[in-house]
Parts: sequence; C-alpha cells; structure tokens
Amino acid sequence: MTQMPPLALLAGGLATRLRPLTEKIPKSMLEVGGAPFIAHQLRLFRRKGISRVVICAGFLGNMIEDFVGDGAHFDLSVSYSFDGEAPLGTGGALKKAESLLGGEFLVAYGDSWLNTDYAAVVEAFRKNRKPALMTVFRNENAWDTSNVEFDGAAIRRYDKQDRTPEMHFIDWGMGVLRPDAFAQWTNTAAFDLADVYRRLVEQSDLAGYEVTERFYEIGSHAGLSETDALFRQISADISLTP
Repeated sequence: MTQMPPLALLAGGLATRLRPLTEKIPKSMLEVGGAPFIAHQLRLFRRKGISRVVICAGFLGNMIEDFVGDGAHFDLSVSYSFDGEAPLGTGGALKKAESLLGGEFLVAYGDSWLNTDYAAVVEAFRKNRKPALMTVFRNENAWDTSNVEFDGAAIRRYDKQDRTPEMHFIDWGMGVLRPDAFAQWTNTAAFDLADVYRRLVEQSDLAGYEVTERFYEIGSHAGLSETDALFRQISADISLTP
C-alpha cells in the first residue's frame, strides 16, 4: 500500500469571478450539492488514502477553520497556514506552509473536484525522481483552453497565455512537489504555482502524469452550476441504490 504524503489545499483566493456570492463567504464554503464544497473535497481526500491536510487559507479563511476545525469530523488531521495581511499567491502560500508539509506533498486547488487514483499519482512522482509532477488531462480545448505540451512522461511546455498548436493537454489541478521545487524563491513574497511550474519546465524538471477523468470546478458561475448538478445526481443515484 502506498504511503500517502500530506495534501496542501489552496483555498486563499479572493474568488472575484464569483461575486457577489463570495463577498462574505470564501469560495470553498459555497454550498454545492447540499453541503459546503470543501466538505465534499475532504471526504474525497480521505477515500483516496489521505490522512493529513494543510489548508492554505486567506480571504475569510477563519470561516473555513470554524467549519473544518481539526478535521476529526472528516477522519483527517487538518492544520492551517494563513497568508497574513496580503495575499501570497498559490506559490507563496505553499512556500509559507513548507514546515507543515514535510519532504513531499500533494497539492490541489480549493475550487476543484479531482477524482482519480491519488496513490498512482504519488507513485509516478516517486518513480520519476523530479522535484515536481503535474497531472494533465487530454483536453483539446474542450473544458477550458489547453495549456500543456506533454510527451507522455514530462511536461515540455506550460503557458496560460502563449498557447501553441501542440498544447493538447491542460493542467488538471493536482501536483506533487518536494520543497526543492521552490529553491529559487527564498522568501514568502507573492508568486504563483504556475511560476514554479514554468521554471521547472525550463530546467526539464517537471514530470507529468496523464489522468483520464475530467475535472469539475466551482471557480466560475457556470462551473459552480455544473458541479452542483453533478453532486445532486450522485446523491440521487445513491438514494436509488437498493
């Protein structure tokens, strides 16, 4: 059985695309399928073998802490790393949480539903021996604009602005990293995880792992509606099971 590392959940964004819904509540706490979205995520993580989660929180993060607590209700051990007075970005938040995450960790976004074999992702990372691994999905611009060139083992190009015809894949939203992936960032100034990934690509140091399950997200009104419908259908299917 794969020994699973902790998972860092990035939940510190301002969620401006979802306003006015997120003016007084963090995105992770929006109700989806009858429960706060983060409750669905934490239950999924536990089913996938995760036992420890570090929530990187920012805007209205106290509401997340009040709801999740120490994670015992989800059969998890949950701790928190808060941005502070200014947003740190996804990369800066992970850098600040390094002492809580140890020698390797999974990372996922607080607005994404990522249902795949987490142990297989971790095993691929450990086998590859690069400082980071990005999960990718063959997207072909279907769910969002594709932004990754992937050769079956490594990420050859990753860029959210400068797209190329060879970008058939998209960053699926989950990664595995070691602290040395952040070696060139010496403090907790604001920066994004995308900056880290791009630097690693330049150094031929970013592994890739293809998943076949599509992602769902609540980062937009359309995504929120679609994900809510997904969970309501799941609940309906369970209730009809003999």
